[in-house]
Amino acid sequence: MDNSNWRPAQAEAPTMDAGDWRSHLQSDSRQRIVNKIMDTLRKHLPFSGQEGLHELKKIAVRFEEKIYTAATSQSDYLRKISLKMLTMETKSQNTIANSLPSNSAGNGKNPSDPGIE
Repeated sequence: MDNSNWRPAQAEAPTMDAGDWRSHLQSDSRQRIVNKIMDTLRKHLPFSGQEGLHELKKIAVRFEEKIYTAATSQSDYLRKISLKMLTMETKSQNTIANSLPSNSAGNGKNPSDPGIE
């Protein structure tokens, strides 16, 4: 039997391994991840009605597919998605903090010093 046919494929093992992790990830797991992405998007992006919700769903699916395709392993896939969601949460919190009126932070700083002005 000629064993030379499998050697070039073996040289491409990283590509095969990258595809292999995807075969172990069940489609319902990917759907749960898309749903988590949707939850995050709903919290942080404005949308209205069913059409807006449909657009958020399309964004979530495209984002998940992009990460799924680019990831080198399941842990890389989960890490990239988690980092992006964390970044979105952090940016949203910073936006809220920065949108507070500047004097409201000053008024709250020294409630025990009413005589100092």
